[in-house]
Amino acid sequence: MTEKNHPKIVFPCDYPIKVLGEAHTSFNEHVLAVMDKHAPGFDRQKISVRDSSKGSWQAMTVVIKATGKSQLESIFAALKTSPRVKMVL
Repeated sequence: MTEKNHPKIVFPCDYPIKVLGEAHTSFNEHVLAVMDKHAPGFDRQKISVRDSSKGSWQAMTVVIKATGKSQLESIFAALKTSPRVKMVL
């Protein structure tokens, strides 16, 4: 069996992070606080929020300037500390 060659990310780069969770102001506040801490100065104009059909869930996408793998790992771990966050992509 051969190992697949995955494309490598060249840092720094624009990197979209999608967070799925319960539609609530604390969900949005948590996501923004994590981004402010780990990717200060990210462009708030590049945030998109989509509500589920019944409005109980949200998908929030934030584009940051990723500086490295450790930054991304820290962001993913910090996002998952909220019980309102159900998935991070």
